[in-house]
Amino acid sequence: MMSRFTIRNVFKVALVAVFFPFIAFLVLIIGMGAKNKKVIFEGVIYGAVFVLAFSLPGSSGVVAALAAMGLSAVRSYMLRDLWIPRRGRKPQLGAPAQANSPAFPPVQTDSPAYPPFQQPPAATSLARPADDLSTSLTWVSSLAKQNKHRLPADTYVTILETCQMLDSVIDTESRQPSADAGFEYELEAVVSDYLPWVLQGYLAIPPSMVENRQPNGKTPNEELVEQLGLLLGQAETLHATRHSQTSADLTITGNFLRERFGHRQQGGSGFGLK
Repeated sequence: MMSRFTIRNVFKVALVAVFFPFIAFLVLIIGMGAKNKKVIFEGVIYGAVFVLAFSLPGSSGVVAALAAMGLSAVRSYMLRDLWIPRRGRKPQLGAPAQANSPAFPPVQTDSPAYPPFQQPPAATSLARPADDLSTSLTWVSSLAKQNKHRLPADTYVTILETCQMLDSVIDTESRQPSADAGFEYELEAVVSDYLPWVLQGYLAIPPSMVENRQPNGKTPNEELVEQLGLLLGQAETLHATRHSQTSADLTITGNFLRERFGHRQQGGSGFGLK
């Protein structure tokens, strides 16, 4: 695994330490640097809560400010691939790669449009190797199986269904990368962060307390069911998005083949030459 210990990363972490009282704005800075609208929006929320906390009376303002700082710090760690990448790997940007960059071969304007299989992409464009993501899903499904009897009804099936759907997306992405930084970020976040954290967070609660009502009126069991439902919905969205693109690529290939070789059926030469 490539190390994050580089001079540039050390400098960034040192700056965070120096300006730690303003860590509530770190997610916003990360989002702006990565040009990721979702991260920017999230960072604006933390920053706004931190600023508004000073207008609240008494200890409530202190609590709100500390909460914004804590959430921003945790999310900054989750987003570490965007601002302190591993050695030899550039952070992913929210904007798509520019044409004629190393990820895209030069466009031949005087030749016909060729289907995707004639310009094979790199092995994978995910920030984390596909094997790492598949291993994470295997770990989640194994942990769920080991604690099957502790989980609320149907949640075990939901976890397995989510893992299978995400694994299909990872497999497709590893064979034919989409080169969509935003899609890859969402896929990795669900697989490596959100899904493991939800399951681990629930299993950390003593079984005798999973039916206790929380301040929001929900029990840990109800929270788990709801959060797994949201993750399953996101997995379905990722699956639909990725495979609709695959279908579109197949259509492009078909259009090319029909234009290239369809004339044979109208009496063209047997070698596909016009």
